Amino acid sequence: MNGAASQNPKLADISKDTKDSHDSNARLTTDWGSKVSDTDHWLTVSTEDQYGPALLEDGHAREKIQRFDHERIPERIVHARGAGAFGTFKLYESAKDVTSAGVLTDTSQTTPVFLRFSTVLGSRGSADTVRDVRGFAVKFYTKEGNWDIVGNDIPVFFIQDAIKFTDLIHAAKPEPDVEVPQAQSAHNNFWDFQYLHSEATHMFMWAMSDRGIPRSYRMMQGFGVNTYTLTNAKGERHFVKFHFTPNLGVHSFVWDEALKLAGQDPDFHRKDLYEAINQGVFPTWKFGIQTLKESQEHDFDFDILDATKVWPEELVPIRYIGELELNRNVDEFFTQTEQAAFATGHVVPGIGFSDDPLLQGRNFSYFDTQLSRLGINWEELPINRPVCPVMNQNRDGQKRHTITKGKANYWPNRWESAPPAKPSEGGYVDYPEKVAGIKTRLKSTKFKDHISQAQLFWNSQSPPEKMHLISALGFELDHCDDPIVYNRMTERLCDIDIELAQAVAEKAGAPTPTKQGKPNAGKKSAGLSITAYNAPKPTIASRRVAILIGDGYDPIAFDGVYAALKAAKAFPFVIGPKRQTVFAEGESKGGKGIQPDHHFEGMRSTMFDSIFIPGGSHIEALRKQGRVVHWVREAFGHLKAIGATGEAVHLVRTACEVDGMNFSAAGSHDVVDSYGVVTAGAAKPESFKETINMAKGAKDFIDVYTFNISQHKNFDREMDGLSSMVAY
Repeated sequence: MNGAASQNPKLADISKDTKDSHDSNARLTTDWGSKVSDTDHWLTVSTEDQYGPALLEDGHAREKIQRFDHERIPERIVHARGAGAFGTFKLYESAKDVTSAGVLTDTSQTTPVFLRFSTVLGSRGSADTVRDVRGFAVKFYTKEGNWDIVGNDIPVFFIQDAIKFTDLIHAAKPEPDVEVPQAQSAHNNFWDFQYLHSEATHMFMWAMSDRGIPRSYRMMQGFGVNTYTLTNAKGERHFVKFHFTPNLGVHSFVWDEALKLAGQDPDFHRKDLYEAINQGVFPTWKFGIQTLKESQEHDFDFDILDATKVWPEELVPIRYIGELELNRNVDEFFTQTEQAAFATGHVVPGIGFSDDPLLQGRNFSYFDTQLSRLGINWEELPINRPVCPVMNQNRDGQKRHTITKGKANYWPNRWESAPPAKPSEGGYVDYPEKVAGIKTRLKSTKFKDHISQAQLFWNSQSPPEKMHLISALGFELDHCDDPIVYNRMTERLCDIDIELAQAVAEKAGAPTPTKQGKPNAGKKSAGLSITAYNAPKPTIASRRVAILIGDGYDPIAFDGVYAALKAAKAFPFVIGPKRQTVFAEGESKGGKGIQPDHHFEGMRSTMFDSIFIPGGSHIEALRKQGRVVHWVREAFGHLKAIGATGEAVHLVRTACEVDGMNFSAAGSHDVVDSYGVVTAGAAKPESFKETINMAKGAKDFIDVYTFNISQHKNFDREMDGLSSMVAY
């Protein structure tokens, strides 16, 4: 067990069940422990001249085949496609004023966690970059028991009542007659449900926004979605919403980029997570809470128990009290990520449930679904078991691992063995909530407003986000071939904003509406646009940068930029015309050269955040290669930072010279930043430095270029129409 594991109680716990397949002393055995001398040939009745029948007595061969036949467990109905990692949670401000939970009050604790990300609709084999909600499920292995926040990257949901979950997912999954489309919402049934179930309006606006196509799991928010409760040592209860905000900022793909990646690298997100952790650039999130006193429950024009509503930050500020860090990849995907199981009902003393009707149903459903996937003893699996002591009268069942000595398997018993814990001993005490009402299928009046917060979301988007949302709705409805579906949806959009509805109707082929439905008062709220979540200071840490070179590249520019990127914790990749050695300008073929990480046809610009091309005589060959020109044009179309020095400026000019673009002149030391395309006709050697000053208005090439990478995308390039002038 390494040092990190010994300091993390959960990793130390899991190490007891961990084997090393690379142990040089290990020899192949059967599952019953007998060493195997031959695992390549079934036992048969044969001679050197004649192969004969196989014998069933070969226990090793039968075991090998039978074990293989039973390797798969039932796939999750939703959130089947996922990736996870281990980490820690550290509290930097006690919340003892609102809760007694140790994990939220003791600032000296470091709590181990496991976080599983996922898409919702697709199967285990679907692509990572589809448009979808992303799961954000955190298991805190606290000293008081496991606490699960089973959240998403979007703070609201499609339905208010859990009883509608079956209908929602049936409508969203592949249509039952033809089993298409996979991992997509762009079909008739999904949008038919969205219209007929108007409470989904707010949520589908979030899903169609840039939030639906995140750049990375590490660059998206996490939300508990539901309304929970906190109870402090005085017995006072507060309502609470949980928030995770990434320190790298919130960033997304553009749609063409996400579409292409789904085919070019369907594992992009899970590989991205593994790569960042493996290279020591650990992703972190600020942890925050929104809290309301019980007396404030009815102070708003929305019901705080309605999962289709946010609590606007102007009304209920977020209080950031801790930080979550992911710092260790899993050792084996199946036993850890695939068998990880979460339940909203897993809480610890000081944390409880509200009457949120979606949460109440989830508390039943999540436990139930684990019984189907993993069996009754699913909480004994290494990834799921707590690090605190566990003792009760639960016994037996399939795959039981715990051995409980003694006669006491019931309570009360004559030995007073394993009695219930007193509150003073940390026993969970349910809050004595007073409830009065009639038994009926009814929700409060405030639950009936399905449009106001959809308007609030739309009003709060930046111009690029609004443009993307219109395009997303246009794409989705273009894939609906039933006029009833897309005509109705444009009618629904009229309730949000008439200009939105008109723009989408034009794309979808629906009649152009002329009248606003429900009046839109123009209210906005902070925190609903991703532009509110830039990194605290410019950073290119973990950004993937492709450096395009061929034989005859400028080694000064190459070495300088490569070193600067590494120093800033970015991930530079060398891309060449071949994967064999490439040589610098003036370097003989017998020189050391450099071996590219990939070749132009093996990768695409979609897999990187930026591209840089150094000057040199190699440009003469590169600019004649259509694939290289496409690399540049595609990066330009996807709004990425592009850097070029020396002769490479001519290549970039050839690829994306459109009206409005400016470039550094040949031989000029001037650094020109034109819509995030940074060029220097003759960059000075001192411009390539490892100490970077990423700031707007910087002068040196490397400062200007890396600042543009840190901004993720240059949306002015899109808003001014330049990106649409280039074919990519």
